[in-house]
Amino acid sequence: MKRSSTLFLKFAVILIGIPVLLLCIFLVPELGEVTAELLPEFAFVQYLVMSLFYASVIPFYFALYQAFKLLSYIDKSNAFSDLSVNALKRIKYCAITISILHVLVLPIFYLFAEMDDAPGVIFVGLLVPFASMVIAVFAAVLQKLLQEAIEIKSENDLTV
Repeated sequence: MKRSSTLFLKFAVILIGIPVLLLCIFLVPELGEVTAELLPEFAFVQYLVMSLFYASVIPFYFALYQAFKLLSYIDKSNAFSDLSVNALKRIKYCAITISILHVLVLPIFYLFAEMDDAPGVIFVGLLVPFASMVIAVFAAVLQKLLQEAIEIKSENDLTV
């Protein structure tokens, strides 16, 4: 693979992280305040919502770091190695963690939908967990394929 395509993908990984950082700085505190305003009897939920969103950012950035490392392995012609399999495994676990954390916030989306009488809000709340699970399944499939390719490569190396 050409180095320019992996360079583009590395740049894309960095660009993916910037909007999430901006969302954490500007949108998450706003969501916490809106939660406190809409649910004044459950004011503590503001901190729960904010902490769950901030907690989901940690595995997100760790997964981006693993993707960056995976692209570095490809640059070094070391794509078919256990290091790549481990990076995909970590990306899978991070995606599952993000999905679980965002499922924990779904009751808040339900309360918002009840207050505004807008059932579409629940579907908006399901976007991140669904996307994370798709990424987890995709990473698991790639991990399995890469593991099988490594085993085939090692068998071929032994027969020569």
